[in-house]
Amino acid sequence: MTVLPPVSLTEDEIAAVRSWVVFEDPHVLALNKPPGLSSQGGRIKAHTLDDLLWAFMRSNGKRPELVHRLDRDTSGVILAAKTKPAAGFLGKALQARRFKKTYLALLSAAPEPRDGKIETPLLRQEIGRESYMRAVTADTPGAQASLSRYRTLSASEEGALVELEPQTGRMHQLRVHMASIGRPLAGDARYGGALTFAGRPAPRLMLHAAKLVFPHPEGGYTTVEAPPPADFETLKAAAGL
Repeated sequence: MTVLPPVSLTEDEIAAVRSWVVFEDPHVLALNKPPGLSSQGGRIKAHTLDDLLWAFMRSNGKRPELVHRLDRDTSGVILAAKTKPAAGFLGKALQARRFKKTYLALLSAAPEPRDGKIETPLLRQEIGRESYMRAVTADTPGAQASLSRYRTLSASEEGALVELEPQTGRMHQLRVHMASIGRPLAGDARYGGALTFAGRPAPRLMLHAAKLVFPHPEGGYTTVEAPPPADFETLKAAAGL
């Protein structure tokens, strides 16, 4: 694994990250990341999930490596490799699109039609120090082919609970695709989402990585699921979903 100097963690930080484990074996570690925590890097001077993985450091000084990322405000399943062979295997599987990711999102209204797919190409743009994605036509220079599927699970006059599956791995893909059909995610101020939902504040992006199916280094596929956090469940219940 990557040789990095260990990060000093408090007992509370160690206890917290260990409490997020939803699956672990000798090869992989899956956690239910809380919202508001960066996966890696970022400009905020606070520990990231990557830093917190030092809580799982082995006696040889190595620790797990994240296989993929989630946006800071997105909660849910995130996978780390515990060995160098597992990291290599999972990295190649991710590039080959052998991961199946399923998300839950809250929208102010159900999409029309209620189920479908979005194939709008996306273009990455840098504005100042921020990166954005924009829905564009296929002939736009630099456009990336993108595919997302969506399915409305429940809807009311207050909003909708939608299941989302990205078939490609573009940055902010689900957020931009849903905004492109007039259904931005609740709390997603960057892409036009309302900051209220069912009459209550939606102070963050209401997107949760609920399930991950991935090829295991020892063969076959493994499914890991994680329940949504309390703020997601509270808004969902407020809308009667």
